[in-house]
Amino acid sequence: MQRAIIPIRGLTLAMTMAVCSAHAASLQEAASALGVAGVKSIEFSGSGLWFQFGQAPNPNLPWPRFDVSSYVASIDYGVPSARVQIVRKQAIEPGRQRPAPVEQKPDLYVSGAQAWNLAPPPNSPPGTAPVATAQPAAVEERIAEIWSTPQGFLKAALANNAKAEPSGAKVEVSFTAEGKYRYVGTINERNQIERVRTWIDNPILGDTLVETSFADYKDFGGVQFPAHIARIQGGHPVLDLTIAAVKLNPAVDIAIPQNVASSQPTPPTVAVNKLADGVYYLTGGTHHSVAIEQRDHVVLVEAPLNEERSLALIDKVKETIPNKPIKYLVNSHVHFDHSGGLRTFVDADAVIVTHELDKPYFEKAWAAPRALHPDRLSTSQKAAKFETYADKHVLTDGSRTIEIHRIAGNGHSDELALVYLPTEKILIEADAYTPPAPNATPPAAPNPYSVNLYENIQKLKLDVSQIAALHGPRVVTLADLRAAIGQATN
Repeated sequence: MQRAIIPIRGLTLAMTMAVCSAHAASLQEAASALGVAGVKSIEFSGSGLWFQFGQAPNPNLPWPRFDVSSYVASIDYGVPSARVQIVRKQAIEPGRQRPAPVEQKPDLYVSGAQAWNLAPPPNSPPGTAPVATAQPAAVEERIAEIWSTPQGFLKAALANNAKAEPSGAKVEVSFTAEGKYRYVGTINERNQIERVRTWIDNPILGDTLVETSFADYKDFGGVQFPAHIARIQGGHPVLDLTIAAVKLNPAVDIAIPQNVASSQPTPPTVAVNKLADGVYYLTGGTHHSVAIEQRDHVVLVEAPLNEERSLALIDKVKETIPNKPIKYLVNSHVHFDHSGGLRTFVDADAVIVTHELDKPYFEKAWAAPRALHPDRLSTSQKAAKFETYADKHVLTDGSRTIEIHRIAGNGHSDELALVYLPTEKILIEADAYTPPAPNATPPAAPNPYSVNLYENIQKLKLDVSQIAALHGPRVVTLADLRAAIGQATN
């Protein structure tokens, strides 16, 4: 028997023309039942639910839910490439105050080693033409979604020397793609793909299981496809779709935009803005941090995104405040974009200061395997050191005092924190208030997270002169916050 093994990127189907065992026959029969040999591309559409991965409002809760009125996925298995268009709106959660839901229309792409989103620039007027924005961190997940469709899984299995083993009345098929991505699928007795599991990297969760289940197969205009698709990622649902239509071999012509094709990976940059003596606003990109100098050490507020960002922060702190180690890393909340760089500071011997809800979550998450993208902590195996609090925590060197307060009642996150420097009258916060660009059109209604932040400032009797938001283009004043929520400033 001869089988051509072809890498999963740029896949061209290589069918085995003979079989050696009943197990291999089951894989072939499934491919025959789903018409894999004749499937070059596919489009499926439907509606259902989408969940925002890594953004749970509490470490013990699932990812927040969005209602999906339209979901269209167009896939070219040969490149491979895909476009996913979603129309969604965040679901209202009883007892949790959030901004009024608005309809979102993400337009997501991947082609080979490039991923991008297409959307109008932020804060642009209605009718502004969309622009492509490279999303290199999304390539792994979006490619995995291509091979986690029934026909995609079978194509990849046949092209990557898959192993088939009995599992009760079913067959388990497994293979490794691109030398490191493991896929495991289950074929039922009707020769249908019932489930596909794979693992992708995440800075918080490590090798993260993505499990996609398929049910209620039926004939969609000549192609067998499941009428129900459900996906779990990181232990919670991320997708639940009822499929309404499937198109076999549609034209899927996805050209990589020139600015995406020519983009080159660039190391994170960190700019320094001095807010007061020994207090530095560290900006660059979408997420910021604040370094606070103490007598013999540094307190750093926030380690966002990933290890690359944390290493750039460490270098910039050493340059700005030489000869003083980062002793404490204060984490604002568990959301993955704000805690993705924490492990790097564990490796650097910093104490992680975080809410008491977060400690067990981080300990469990950080114990997971990290074979796909080993980081520094996976090599050093250092034990994490924590200081936790319920509502308030104070760090001091006897001279400068740093207060950490839970922002009580904030609908964004139950353990969202603010950091306050009473001597300098500086407030540091994330996600409760993101200052807009100067002269930006104010929102039609105040953001309840910002209203809640102001209420907490008043309740805690904080005298605030500057607000260093960990998102946004600038440092602002309390008057700016009051204006944003419609409070009189006199």
